[in-house]
Amino acid sequence: MSVKLQRKWSPEQIAGWLKRIYPGEPHNQVSHETIYRSLFIQARGVLKKELLEHLRARRTIRRSRHASMKRSGLGQIKDAISISERPATVEDRAVPGHWEGDLSGGSKNSYVATLVERHSRYVMLIKVANKDTESVVSALIKQSQKLPGEL
Repeated sequence: MSVKLQRKWSPEQIAGWLKRIYPGEPHNQVSHETIYRSLFIQARGVLKKELLEHLRARRTIRRSRHASMKRSGLGQIKDAISISERPATVEDRAVPGHWEGDLSGGSKNSYVATLVERHSRYVMLIKVANKDTESVVSALIKQSQKLPGEL
């Protein structure tokens, strides 16, 4: 068994050590993310259990920082109403005037808001400067003023 594992080195320490020992030899180096991925995704059964025993943190699943935010309620809509609770008139698309919206994030902090009128299926795509509420709401208000009268 590797001395590094016996010393309980972190994957970051192992990756850093490999870079120092083998400078300019990328084929002898590995990133800490690759080590974690092989431990938590690729390893199975007895091998996985044996390898995980050498990690300092005793987790069986590796989660991002953002996953813990969701558990504590951060990033969640307060008093959200489930889509399953929407009225039947909205669901069957018989009455015009019901809109459905979403915000999509792209590369380099680019955002597009989408609005769909459920009856006519009229779609609006709005480029939004930022994903904060104020930016999204102001962009939606500005765009909605350009709507055709029948909508």
